Amino acid sequence: MPEAKQLNPQKVAFITCVNQEDWYSECRRYLASLALPAGFTAEYIPVRGATSMCAGYNAGCRQTDAKYKVYLHQDTLVVNKNLVADLLRLFADPGIGLVGVIGCRCLPESGIWWDGMRTYGRVLHACEPECVVDSHCMEPAGAYQEVEAVDGLFLATQYDIPWREDLFTGWHLYDTSMCKEMQRRGRRVVVPNQSEDFWCIHCPKEKPLAREYKGYQKVFLREYGQELHPEV
Repeated sequence: MPEAKQLNPQKVAFITCVNQEDWYSECRRYLASLALPAGFTAEYIPVRGATSMCAGYNAGCRQTDAKYKVYLHQDTLVVNKNLVADLLRLFADPGIGLVGVIGCRCLPESGIWWDGMRTYGRVLHACEPECVVDSHCMEPAGAYQEVEAVDGLFLATQYDIPWREDLFTGWHLYDTSMCKEMQRRGRRVVVPNQSEDFWCIHCPKEKPLAREYKGYQKVFLREYGQELHPEV
């Protein structure tokens, strides 16, 4: 990834790994309806045929000069029309490197964010037709809550840090890894206050945890385990 790339502070790029065109088409429809601040432009980057989420996201990052990037799943629908302005307000603090919509204050020993004792954020889950669940965790006391990790359905950044495709060669733990990489560089990861309304609808198909998940969990703990401070 180029180190000295000149980034455009008036542009946001939406980067998505795509293998289901119908879902991505719906995702794009929601993105196209977002309000943009004056002078801002948006770029939509689908990455097809990626060998892993990290490889796909690195490829997408190389294709744009946007300072602000939103990495999102093809089945994530962004319903917050003022998303870009809300992100800019958060990123006005240069210490904030990454914004997610749901995550945990401290990672547990397992390294899996949803096992954490204090989870923050909100996502509307529509896993099956006519079955919608408002996954509403704790709300930040103010505009945001600093967390250790967030879920990969939606990840917004204002700094380019390489995704660890050397370690995460599949589709799991890439998100928690990026959170730790941000923190290694002194940047904070936050979840916004969504008490008035949620930012995203996520439409994943219900399925058991993939067999390879535990393998990537071991990779994650080998790399970052000494940096975790679980709550007790």
